[in-house]
Amino acid sequence: MSKDTVKTAIDSDGLRYLSKTPGSPFGSAGTHSAATMSCFLCGKHRARSQLKTRKLLGKSQLVCAPTCNELEEQLRSTKP
Repeated sequence: MSKDTVKTAIDSDGLRYLSKTPGSPFGSAGTHSAATMSCFLCGKHRARSQLKTRKLLGKSQLVCAPTCNELEEQLRSTKP
């Protein structure tokens, strides 16, 4: 079994990736409504409007609303 070849190299100006798109995969966090947070139970990043607080382990944690599985089904059914 051989190792994959390294596809990136550090340029003289310090940049490593030539084809990587700039920015965050979670969108801009400039406005509060565009922010995402991860669900405490499933770990997936969701918009804050898709999360609710629930008391878990003695603290209020953000979890998917209504549940992780139901929200995933809703999102799959709305995708084209």
